[in-house]
Amino acid sequence: MSQQQGSSLGTSFVKPYGSVGRRQKLHVNMIELKKYPEQNIYQYDVDLTPERGSFKRLPAPEFMRAVFDQAMRTHRTTKLKGIPLVYDARKIAYAPSSICGPKEELVLEVTYVESGRSEKFIIRIREVAVINTTILTEYIKGRSSATTANIQPALTALDLAVGSVVRSHMVGFNRSFFTREDSKTTSGGLELWRGFSFSIRPGIDRLYLNINTAVTAMYTPGSLLEALLNLLDMRDARQLSGGLSPQIVRTLGSYLRGVVLYLKHRGIQGKRKFSVKGMTTKPLDKESFEWEDPTRPGSPEMVTIAQYYQRRYNIKLQYPFLPGLVGRKNAVFPIELCDIGENQRYKGKLNDKQTADMVTFACQRPSDNMGRINRAIASLGIGSSPVVKSFGMEIPSKLAEVESRVLPAPTITYSPKSRESSLSPGNGAWNMRDKQVTSEGRPLEHWAVLVLANRNFAPENRVQNFITTLVDTCGRTGYRIVCPQPPIVYGNLSADIGREMEKACSSIRMSPGEAPQLLLVILPTTNTQVYQTVKNWAYTTLGIQTQCMQAKHIQRPNPQYCANLCLKINTKMGGTNQSLRSADLQKLLRRKPTLIMGCDVTHPAPGERNKPSIASVVGSTDMMGLRYAATLIQLPSRQELVKLLMEAVVRHLKLFFAKTKIKPLHIVFYRDGVSETQFAQTRDREITEILRACSSIETGYKPEVTFIAVLKRHNTRFYPMTNRDSDRTGNCVPGTIIDRSITLAPLFDFYLFSHAAIQGTSRPTHYVVLHNDVGFTADELQLLTYSLCYTYAICTRSVSLVPPVYYAHRVADRARCHMVEMGMEFEDASSASGDYYTVGTAVGSKAGTTDATGETKLIKTHSRLDTTMYFM
Repeated sequence: MSQQQGSSLGTSFVKPYGSVGRRQKLHVNMIELKKYPEQNIYQYDVDLTPERGSFKRLPAPEFMRAVFDQAMRTHRTTKLKGIPLVYDARKIAYAPSSICGPKEELVLEVTYVESGRSEKFIIRIREVAVINTTILTEYIKGRSSATTANIQPALTALDLAVGSVVRSHMVGFNRSFFTREDSKTTSGGLELWRGFSFSIRPGIDRLYLNINTAVTAMYTPGSLLEALLNLLDMRDARQLSGGLSPQIVRTLGSYLRGVVLYLKHRGIQGKRKFSVKGMTTKPLDKESFEWEDPTRPGSPEMVTIAQYYQRRYNIKLQYPFLPGLVGRKNAVFPIELCDIGENQRYKGKLNDKQTADMVTFACQRPSDNMGRINRAIASLGIGSSPVVKSFGMEIPSKLAEVESRVLPAPTITYSPKSRESSLSPGNGAWNMRDKQVTSEGRPLEHWAVLVLANRNFAPENRVQNFITTLVDTCGRTGYRIVCPQPPIVYGNLSADIGREMEKACSSIRMSPGEAPQLLLVILPTTNTQVYQTVKNWAYTTLGIQTQCMQAKHIQRPNPQYCANLCLKINTKMGGTNQSLRSADLQKLLRRKPTLIMGCDVTHPAPGERNKPSIASVVGSTDMMGLRYAATLIQLPSRQELVKLLMEAVVRHLKLFFAKTKIKPLHIVFYRDGVSETQFAQTRDREITEILRACSSIETGYKPEVTFIAVLKRHNTRFYPMTNRDSDRTGNCVPGTIIDRSITLAPLFDFYLFSHAAIQGTSRPTHYVVLHNDVGFTADELQLLTYSLCYTYAICTRSVSLVPPVYYAHRVADRARCHMVEMGMEFEDASSASGDYYTVGTAVGSKAGTTDATGETKLIKTHSRLDTTMYFM
């Protein structure tokens, strides 16, 4: 077993470093701690309950923290002996010294006042663990006794200590904190806030405080009615006087789910806080209940909600035709009398407009990004906090510097027929001028064009003019289209899309036994539902490659756009567009036939509880790692470990052999979607599955395995210190690699900028080598990974993520096209408990859809597409 497999395996470990490339220094968004804790940290279980009764479920973290903080202020100098506690707002607190013995229970009584109402609470605190912080020293010195998972309790305690300081200045959610200053209003009753994330990170022989910029969507506080009108893009509530359509009900339900509202009117004292359970199915002037007027006791009568507010509070509702909001115990509240509370984070899915606003809002040049961080460091005063000091931390106010290198770009090759058949791209980008694809896919003969756009916007002569440009461009690029005038069929966007596709396919002239090769689909817009329907029919029923495009591109055919389509079509038809130089790649792979694989697990969007997770596995089918086939696995919702991985690997081993006639002696497996705390679990389980797959094919067959975790969702950013070391956007240049100081001491890992940023502050990809049978050196694996980033099939740029993982992302995204849309919505009134729409999930899904109940299964694509790169 190689010593580079990592100390977590219990072997001796010498962390490998690379040496290839031009050396330089960078700033990193981390502060090096001058001192970190050496004393024990005490972990406590916290049981916070009302004085009478109990919580059916824990209240919101903001409420729990407010009650806890009040108790800390009340008892700080007495029962707590001046020792600070930092609390996670659920069940756990940490202290730098003991506040009670291991078998004792500390009981704190506290009175908390909110909205003019006071309530008493009891907090019971018990010691559950003593964290020996020497484990942090063991870890950052790379000793085998510490793993990434078992240092987490200590790091969590330190994160909470830092967070307790930041929280006094900003609104906090877990490790991220935001402020309304410099916020931006977006559509749909939301606004965008800026903020920062803070976390203590282990480095090599030191700890760091990582600080990164962040943005989030927040509910706009104030009038609920105004927010809902904004959400529905309406000016006047009277536009809803005719009732609410099912689509509006779903939209309102998605927005209201989880939000805290306040009822405020002259008939009550203060504000009444409540959460929305649902909406009445009838308007307030028709929704009635039995009520006894206090001025006429003993005479109950049926009144509408509108009448109740008029008679009970002398409030005449302006919009009695609107439904009411249902709260606890089925109490009904008029929308017009409700306000949205402050400081509430929106957890739903953003629409396209909101997403675009978020991207624009978050996009900042590296220098601006770093400047915001420096200003936050200066203003927050984290290092001077008594709480931070009590936990043994000394935090200065200066960002750290790190050593880095810039790797040389690989040589990219094209067809020998090209006027420029090889090049070493500068700045991670090049073009197809004077170049032809490396290998041509099957020439395009049996194809058709399906136009789903309006005929007036996309007349036949204009479509044919675009096709002529596409055919000419493909010819110059080295891909032949044998049929330059395919049938052009106009389809009805409102009809059955699948039938329209079948109609277009039937227009193709073919000999008996031949199948259509490609359907070029011209769409009027980027409508996701239409696109998914097209792909679903192609992948599962018709077994035909599809290339979708927007109708706007046919107006003035652009050769560059046509060249991009050519790269996609050639890839789908079995060709390759560019390649690494064979001798260079084989040297990096130590001249061993190598199966390169990528794996990713994608989960439903926040709030989508009735959708499964999808594991996508791709494997190369050639010796150059250029062509890939895909396998899809449905998993229970939010499951991270990949079941049926053995079956997927068996399939890809067989496909590699079928295409190359050689058994792979080495498997390089890039695994995305793994958090740092799951390294050991994922590695141990999935490498076992890979080896089981090999032995199931042939007894004694045991290729060497290199298993690399790929992390993109991290908060580490780097900033060039000179113009020479930056690109035109101010970011690190492609090839910048960092494997010292801020990397993980007991693991073989590195950060790599493999792409040229287009805008904003670019994020490197973090690669962590968890298993290394072949004994790759740091230089070999870093150069291999970087070189592969120049082989992404459908663009003339190096990409930010190693292509096998990028392809796995695309496959998982396309897998959603196999599924019936199961979006969040209100339940049917007939199935709800009570006469109102509940804020919940759809009550069911159509037969034959995927399910999130726990079934794990392979998802099939049509046999004609199964071994192709249909997902491009």
